[in-house]
Amino acid sequence: MTAGASGRFPAFALASWCLLAIVANPVAVLGENARMTGAASPIMKKPAKQVFGAIKAPISMKARAIGSYARGCLLGAQALPVNGASWQVMRTSRNRNWAHPAMISLIEKLATDAKDYDGWNGLLVGDVAQPRGGPMLNGHASHQMGLDADIWLTPMPDYALTPEERETMIPREMVKDRHTLDTSAWTEAQARLIKRAASYPQVARIFVNPPIKAELCKWATGDKSWLAKVRPYYGHTYHFHVRIVCPKGSPDCKNQAPAAPQDGTGCGQELAYWMGDKPWYWIEHPDRQNPNPPPPPPLSSLPPECQRIAIAP
Repeated sequence: MTAGASGRFPAFALASWCLLAIVANPVAVLGENARMTGAASPIMKKPAKQVFGAIKAPISMKARAIGSYARGCLLGAQALPVNGASWQVMRTSRNRNWAHPAMISLIEKLATDAKDYDGWNGLLVGDVAQPRGGPMLNGHASHQMGLDADIWLTPMPDYALTPEERETMIPREMVKDRHTLDTSAWTEAQARLIKRAASYPQVARIFVNPPIKAELCKWATGDKSWLAKVRPYYGHTYHFHVRIVCPKGSPDCKNQAPAAPQDGTGCGQELAYWMGDKPWYWIEHPDRQNPNPPPPPPLSSLPPECQRIAIAP
């Protein structure tokens, strides 16, 4: 394409070129647009979580999960409706009910199945992802590609929660401490729900607090292979974290290695480790932690595609 006598492209021609270029390589064009505004250089030094945490809207293009669960971003995110037939979104002020469409479908299916088959009135959904994914200002290291979601273990009430209730409602803790399940809160319904989620082939991992994993190991009968996906981890005392595999159409998405504990369930050596003291040493001895932790990673530390998505208009 050549410029006119004025040295500028005709407006209609430039618009046509941009449209064709976006179809061919949308992320690259977003980055080029941002570079031409002069915004790219200084913003690259800012903490990535501040940049992504300030974004209020997604980029409306074909959905793609990019990078990895703890170092990535999301193109073409969809919002999980705040109210569904069998779910309600909590902490809506955070604007973290965005996800890849594959994750939206998973949440909707889990909520429907839990209501139809497992005795749940519905599910309370916590953090999923930000409008363009990426690191969050607080609360999570993962949830960056729109393929992770937190599901509360407190049943959904039989009425629509008010906006204030969604912000202030306190979830029921399922454990007393890192060794002990709270049997006054935990029921077989929670166990059935987690098993249901783990049974879906697209689910890669489920994270729970160690006493919850221990209880599931005792509760399970018959085929226990689903337990391999359920991993004990820090936190997750009032919710479980469900993660799905990279969906089709996301070639730059990196899966975790398949869950393959040595005993086939993770109820042996792995669980014993998490029920022991070693993983908790630094948490229980904060005085011995590094007094000068490294600064949060800058935007430049994320994959190039994510840098472009973050600075695109």
